[in-house]
Amino acid sequence: MSAPTQTPPHPARRGGVDIRLPWWALALPVLAFVTLLMLILDPAEAHAAAADPAITQLFERVQQLLAR
Repeated sequence: MSAPTQTPPHPARRGGVDIRLPWWALALPVLAFVTLLMLILDPAEAHAAAADPAITQLFERVQQLLAR
């Protein structure tokens, strides 16, 4: 007695899928990159916010540990 054979499913069609990003999906990363680049090029313009002394001490300690 022969067993029935199964036919493989049809492969998915590779039609042209139209994927469009909203304008902000490109604008926001570009804006962030330019902002960070400007801060790197002119660090005098970067004003530190008044932070909790404990947070400041934590960041200084992390910086010391990474410098070793």
